[in-house]
Amino acid sequence: MRHLETRCAKYFAIVALLAMVSSCALIPRSGPTKREIYSGSVQREGDAFVVAVNDRVTRATAVVPALGFDSTFKNAGQLGSDTIRPGDILALTIWENVDKPLLGPEGQVAAVLDEVQVDGAGFIFVPYAGRIRAAGNTPEGIRRIISAKLEEQTPDPQVEVRRAAGDGSTVSLIGSVGAQGVYPIERPTRTLSTMLANAGGVTIIPEIAMVTVLRGKSSGQIWFQDLYDHPELDIALRGGDRILVEEDTRAFTALGATGSQDRVNFTTKDLSAIEALAQVGGLQTTSSDPTGVFIFRNEDEIVSNQVLGRSDLKGAQRLVYVLDMTAPNGMFIARDFVVRDGDTLYVTEAPITTWNKTIGALTGTLTSADTLLAVGGLSTGG
Repeated sequence: MRHLETRCAKYFAIVALLAMVSSCALIPRSGPTKREIYSGSVQREGDAFVVAVNDRVTRATAVVPALGFDSTFKNAGQLGSDTIRPGDILALTIWENVDKPLLGPEGQVAAVLDEVQVDGAGFIFVPYAGRIRAAGNTPEGIRRIISAKLEEQTPDPQVEVRRAAGDGSTVSLIGSVGAQGVYPIERPTRTLSTMLANAGGVTIIPEIAMVTVLRGKSSGQIWFQDLYDHPELDIALRGGDRILVEEDTRAFTALGATGSQDRVNFTTKDLSAIEALAQVGGLQTTSSDPTGVFIFRNEDEIVSNQVLGRSDLKGAQRLVYVLDMTAPNGMFIARDFVVRDGDTLYVTEAPITTWNKTIGALTGTLTSADTLLAVGGLSTGG
């Protein structure tokens, strides 16, 4: 009788342990299974749209942030190396071919104004000529303006204008450049690209270098690579411009059966799913499911409607893109699908991996059950 009771106890213990092992809670894993992800889809009363990636989807989602300068930057003409700026001090010499000149005592040929400072608004004052816009102009341009104004009051005045003090127009460069500092705008460095070259170029990977130009209350930004690939995007500099060069801050998160699970910075301007997988060590041959590569993203309204072939969606939508690397064109699709800032890349485990874990847990559990029953039998026998 006792032997039958022991066998029944062993049977019920094994059944209970098998039920516990079959529960996913006892099997270590890196995240949800494909079935669990699909169960959260809108099609199954979830809150995310699960979309299989194809050529149409890759085209609709290939949105890369476009950087460039607006018309206020692009339409600004180049400055000369002698352009006057606020704070500069000018020296003026004015000759009048009359006995009683406007600007000097009787009999004096020339009137000299040694220190005429350009005020904060960019103007200077010249007697009998009034306030004259000097900032942004050249000494030659200022000379012509003064001559024209004085000519109305004295015949054939001769005017000389020169910079007595001041550095002229300068810009400041900071960030990841060869030599940070303040640089004058000279004939060889009138544009953004030439000024960056003069400062030693960028010290980070050019493909992920972003250049920001701050001009007063306005700002513009461009990819460093675009600046050289498309010369028409280059801009003329202005005195007081502040130029910042910094590394691209975009990143994605990698989870699941990949080589590493981490937040990963972009290494190229246009990052594909293939490149993103390569950055984290690729798919694991012993655990990854190549049919279960997922990209989780909050997609904006326009792209969401294009991807889903709808027009009624409002606001950002939760989309889960599925890549099947085993499909005939799976590698090409993954190569063309663009990963964006904030994406989550998740790779599910292969079914065989889950099975092996279950078998391993079951084997270990049965061994533990035998041990427990053996101890129980000893206790009963005692």
